[in-house]
Amino acid sequence: MSRGPRADAARRDWGREEEGCSILHVDMDAFFASVELARRPQLRGLPVIVGGAQRGVVLAATYEARAFGVHSAMPMSRALRMCPQAVVVPPDHHAYHEVSVGVMRVLGDVTALVEQVSVDEAFLDVAGARRRLGAPTVIAQRIREQVREQFGITCSVGIASTKFVAKLASGHAKPDGVLLVPRAATVDFLRVLPVGALWGVGERTEQSLARWGITSVAQLADSDVATVQRAVGRVAGAHLHDLAWGRDPRPVTPGREEKSIGAEETFDQDLMDLAVVETRALALADRCASRLRAAGLVGRTVSVKVRTSDFRTLTRSRTLTTPTDVGREIFLAARDLLAATDLGGLPVRLVGVRVEGLTGATSSARQPTLDEAVDLPEARADGRRRDAEMAMDEVRQKFGGGAIRPGSSAPASRLATTFVPADLS
Repeated sequence: MSRGPRADAARRDWGREEEGCSILHVDMDAFFASVELARRPQLRGLPVIVGGAQRGVVLAATYEARAFGVHSAMPMSRALRMCPQAVVVPPDHHAYHEVSVGVMRVLGDVTALVEQVSVDEAFLDVAGARRRLGAPTVIAQRIREQVREQFGITCSVGIASTKFVAKLASGHAKPDGVLLVPRAATVDFLRVLPVGALWGVGERTEQSLARWGITSVAQLADSDVATVQRAVGRVAGAHLHDLAWGRDPRPVTPGREEKSIGAEETFDQDLMDLAVVETRALALADRCASRLRAAGLVGRTVSVKVRTSDFRTLTRSRTLTTPTDVGREIFLAARDLLAATDLGGLPVRLVGVRVEGLTGATSSARQPTLDEAVDLPEARADGRRRDAEMAMDEVRQKFGGGAIRPGSSAPASRLATTFVPADLS
């Protein structure tokens, strides 16, 4: 859910003037938390926070927790001081990814013009789907019903003539609602908003505009563009002035490519034992590999991020001979990078693994290794490992992301698999 400023007057009913309003912005409501509630219905109605323990940050919070001021990216320690009665649930990124893929599949059944902008939101251009499915508000209701029925979560939909206004409308529709902003009402809708509601206006930009007496979208729109440019810069000023008048020519662009896939973990306590850090890196590499396979991608570059107890962040990367989506291969590269990182004798606060240089798994040109060319046992073993990891993916899809994980009790050359209970209590 967006934490951008709102105006109550913007939520009034604009009627059914849907002509020219073919852009939908679909945004899942408190996505991570909603997925957890769908898995744990006994927690509904309670303040629930998804995130790490005391040393982590809030990834998502239910609306009951948000009523106490809790929001995403907040340090967990602060969130628990604000809402000590909250139920804290550790994140299950595999489960969130699976639901995200399913939701995007629902949107893809509506139109091919789907632009996914994050794990829980996307733009659609439904101009070509109106004859088949009906008016945009009808399509929005269809999407919301299917998402609720198939995944047990809710979403909010904004409908407008531009992407920018559709995104604002979905924020005003939360939670679990639809808001249409007719083309003719766009400027009126925008003028009642504070300037901080505009796309790209963060705290510093808001302060710069305020120094010129601009605190609302109406004041921004009525200001000379040169004045706005003096406040925030030439390019940004012209862009914000256009937005204040509802001008946003950007089309919905499907097929946004993933540039990298990664995962990281902040530890409850700083770790001195690098073997334990490696074990956590193994789980992170497995998570990255699972996401790669689900997206039909392979990656060529593996990078690690390490944050020491003095908050110094170190990154190292290695380019593989051939692209991969196998967790073991990602882990072995990450392990070598960790071993080569000079931590200055300090304990580790955070570790992360990321795969970059992504290409399609089917289109990626792969040069066979010498072992593969002569069909040596090691090459056959690599194929079996990938088959085993794909089987793990199927178990997770059926029983949840925590149902199975790679084990670290065996040497790295013979990584085992450990089954753990899929406890959703």
